[in-house]
Amino acid sequence: MAVRLKSQDNIEKMRAAGRIVQKVHQRCREMCKPGVTTREVDEAAYELYTSLGAKGLFKNYPTYREGEGFPSNLCISVNEVVVHGIADDRKIEDGDIVGVDCGVKINGWCGDAATTILVGNVAPEVRKLCEVTEHILTLAIENIQPGRRWSQVARLMQSYAEQHGYGVVKEFVGHGIGQDMHEDPKVPNYVSRQLLRNDIELREGMVLAIEPMCNLGSSQVLTLDDGWTVVTADRKPSAHYEHTVAVTSDGADVLTDGR
Repeated sequence: MAVRLKSQDNIEKMRAAGRIVQKVHQRCREMCKPGVTTREVDEAAYELYTSLGAKGLFKNYPTYREGEGFPSNLCISVNEVVVHGIADDRKIEDGDIVGVDCGVKINGWCGDAATTILVGNVAPEVRKLCEVTEHILTLAIENIQPGRRWSQVARLMQSYAEQHGYGVVKEFVGHGIGQDMHEDPKVPNYVSRQLLRNDIELREGMVLAIEPMCNLGSSQVLTLDDGWTVVTADRKPSAHYEHTVAVTSDGADVLTDGR
């Protein structure tokens, strides 16, 4: 595992990317209304980050199936779609939850963050799922300290989700990020034997994309025939939140909160 530590100058360049990601999220919040298609949201996001000088990280992202990169500018994941939802002509409806994951690069450095947007009259149990999942991300950020093991943070994340009865998605995890969107180390949202065998000591200068995903029902997920879209096996809703976070001398610095 080759973890690339970042200087303060590197981190500030990543913050600039993070500001653009946050602007995209805000535009998506404004647009996610009943009757608007996910394709319209995706196209507006592309126009915004391009106008700000950034390049999207997701469109044409490589896949295991040769020659078929990811087809959208954002990952837009509605209701039971966990991650990697593809924008299309589906109209957003009242009561939907819309996961928006955006990654951009500007001046050679990346920013990556996700949020789940609640549209209109969302069912109380689904609203709570989103609130708890967002709090899990906050909990992780608050517990980042140099010298701490990632398993300590992951255990807090997993325990909080399971205390509320939610399924913790295990097939997808957070990751290092910098000049490339995906760098070492992998940072899971749960504790496994593999993590305990190869635990990660948090160090100043690490930058991590932390992204809890929780399902209202089972933790089990399936990938659809398009090779990208991941849905809950029981088709119950899923929530996803993510920030790009730098490890500092005394804690954490969120780079995708718009500051």
